Amino acid sequence: MATVLFPLPDRDFDVTEVAVPWKLLVEAGHDVVFATETGATPACDPLLLTGVIFGKLGARPEPIAFYRELERAPAFVSPRPWSACDPASFEALFLAGGHAPGMKQYLGSELVQRITSRVFALDKPVAAICHGVLVAARSTRPDGQASVLHGRRTTCLPKYMERSAYLATFWRRGRYYRTYPAYVEDEVKAALASPEHFERGPKELSKRGTRDDDTHAFVVEDGNYLSARWPGDAYLIAKRLIARL
Repeated sequence: MATVLFPLPDRDFDVTEVAVPWKLLVEAGHDVVFATETGATPACDPLLLTGVIFGKLGARPEPIAFYRELERAPAFVSPRPWSACDPASFEALFLAGGHAPGMKQYLGSELVQRITSRVFALDKPVAAICHGVLVAARSTRPDGQASVLHGRRTTCLPKYMERSAYLATFWRRGRYYRTYPAYVEDEVKAALASPEHFERGPKELSKRGTRDDDTHAFVVEDGNYLSARWPGDAYLIAKRLIARL
């Protein structure tokens, strides 16, 4: 059994990108440790439970059911503070995503970035999905000269997905789908050794991978680093991480 660390913000993380990997990891016999800045119980982006706009764009029924289970899990209700997380004591790190404003607490945390840098330095598995790839992109090597992703291949939330969601919802939700002025893809690419190391994957806006069908999912693997684009890849990246563990 491996112990996998999931650092999270206090609120606004993506339902699917946390609940699906948690469920599959636990089913596989692994231990998931959640952590927030001060040890407060976290909460997902509530709009993803109701569908964002007219019941569209939210999480699918199965991930929502997993999240309802997660809300009762002791490790989730009583997470550790980030400061109490020793990277050496975990076998893997999972960097989940989300785009709502509360995510900035975690995406911009220097402490979470230091934890991430250390896990990379220890060459332990790191899985990052969607905006979670920003945490890795912002984490530097021990010499502080480059991102831990410099020289690696990766994917993340593609610009066309982020732009499409924003354009479809800005009339009602404003900049809800634009977490930062720069697109996620642009910031991640800037951290790489070459733009060619970014892999966008097949173009997709609606079809998602499921527990039993990975046809529409996409994951990039480079050594012990795994990355995925959006909630539609959550099942596949969880399966790939489990295979490594």
